[in-house]
Amino acid sequence: MEPMTAHQLKGIAVSPGIIIGKARLVDRSRIKIFYKYLLDEKQARQEVQRFDSALQATKEQIRSLKNGMPDQIKQHAFILDAQLMIIDDSMFGEATVNTIVQEKINAEWALQKSIHNIHQLFEQVKDDYIHERITDVDYVAERVLRNLTGKEVEDLTEIRERVIIVAHELSPADTTAIDVGKILGFITDVGGQTSHTSILARSLKIPAVVGLETATQQIQDGILLIVDGNNGEVLIDPDDELIIQYQEKQLQQERYQSRIAKISHLPATTKDSHRIITKANIEFLDEVREAREHGAEGVGLYRTEYLYMTSKEIPSEEELFEDYRQVAKNMAPAQVTFRTLDIGGEKFMPQLAANKGLNPALGLRAIRFCLREPKIFKTQLRAILRASIYGKIELMFPMIADLQEVFQAKAILNEVMAELDDRKIKYQQDIKVGVMIEVPSAVAIADILAKQVDFFSIGTNDLIQYALAIDRANEHVAYMYQPFHPAILRMIRQVVQAGQKAGIRVAICGEMAADPLCTYILLGMGFKELSMNFGGLPIIKELIRSLSYKEAQADLKRILKLDTADKVQEFVLKRISSIMPDIGRRSYIH
Repeated sequence: MEPMTAHQLKGIAVSPGIIIGKARLVDRSRIKIFYKYLLDEKQARQEVQRFDSALQATKEQIRSLKNGMPDQIKQHAFILDAQLMIIDDSMFGEATVNTIVQEKINAEWALQKSIHNIHQLFEQVKDDYIHERITDVDYVAERVLRNLTGKEVEDLTEIRERVIIVAHELSPADTTAIDVGKILGFITDVGGQTSHTSILARSLKIPAVVGLETATQQIQDGILLIVDGNNGEVLIDPDDELIIQYQEKQLQQERYQSRIAKISHLPATTKDSHRIITKANIEFLDEVREAREHGAEGVGLYRTEYLYMTSKEIPSEEELFEDYRQVAKNMAPAQVTFRTLDIGGEKFMPQLAANKGLNPALGLRAIRFCLREPKIFKTQLRAILRASIYGKIELMFPMIADLQEVFQAKAILNEVMAELDDRKIKYQQDIKVGVMIEVPSAVAIADILAKQVDFFSIGTNDLIQYALAIDRANEHVAYMYQPFHPAILRMIRQVVQAGQKAGIRVAICGEMAADPLCTYILLGMGFKELSMNFGGLPIIKELIRSLSYKEAQADLKRILKLDTADKVQEFVLKRISSIMPDIGRRSYIH
């Protein structure tokens, strides 16, 4: 028998599923402006009008995309709202007009100067939310430049055949224009798990692999592809035997997904009666319904940043309160854990980003920013407390690195409670307060922190990044993001033991909770609560029902003696495959 053949590329899996289809190369190369020309006074005024016309055309295009968004991603309309606000931002439009008038140069060159200045201001910012805002600036600028130069971009809505999109990159606006009846999925040279484009792909439920680096150079238009969104693999020009193999995988996956979806409401109880509470990580009010439908028993992490990121001004207490009230009410009687603001101070104080020595991932963000700006912090805490009477709420502070931060945060919380008491405003008096364990120092003093809080929630996404010194959104080092690393497993185990000794609950809300292989390890460690993207809940609950808690505990002792991530993964994969063949090799679920 001839060996199966295909050229294989490896990237970052961002949306699960397997697709087989023809490649459609889409040119998303940036407009390059090589010319600069000077204008007289009259020409400069006309140039301002030409630029304004391009801005208005861009606005209409984005509004049209927003109005035409598929129902399954309408909750992400804020992404396009943010792009509309960029057009009105003074650093974008007004600065370009001023450059045209003062320097008397063409609009294209003036716009590029504005974008360059924005990049300089934020070039040190690595915070995911801020980084996405800079990316959005680039997308908007590109659209304006195309309107100025008359160079139209290929419209994805005009694609009439079922294809797999291949591009250097896709903007969120591109993704909102995808017709899932025509476009099977997409692959790109660049991108990461947390980009808006990746989030939208998961919402559309189309397979996607990003960070392939050279896909557009190696793939010809019209060639047959197999894209495995579970494992981040792309097979180019596969032979018949490979196609048949992956078609069978497709059928197996569809049958499996259909079966577990029907039983997603069942509790996650092991064969030997060990109960695990499974919750959802969400960031939008509209996701509450989907979380319930996928079997969520609560919200283990409600990210509170998007109202801040999509507003020009700091959201008012009433805006925050109404959002939090609706989430608590719609999820009741199940519990909702609100994470307080986890964002860099650059959003509110752009001058911070101008500091060339600033490493924002280690700078003024999360609890550090909130303690530095107690007025903003108090506004959010008041909104959370006021909303607490409409459901079952608890709150947790992110990025805690020091005991003093806990004392300060709780002191501010007590001040807010006293203010509400004075105003005779009701709130949940016994609200539980926890902290996120996501930096190594918090792990080291977990036994000390445990005496001061009601619960821990381990944020494995950041913990792995900080412990292993890698940026998981960077396609060049993404392979080093290793949840099976012995150091990570030991750190998590240390936190669990500290929590158990202090008698407090220890939950996990990172991506490890949604990985079947990691779930087996976490079960053995004694976790009783896992929180993840709701899409992963049915599979993880089904897996837990197939496991033995005592066997997982016994295996953990062996796992903790293994000295490499590969050995750990190999051991657990062998164990899980024997228990649940349907899962097969490690699944990607977000």
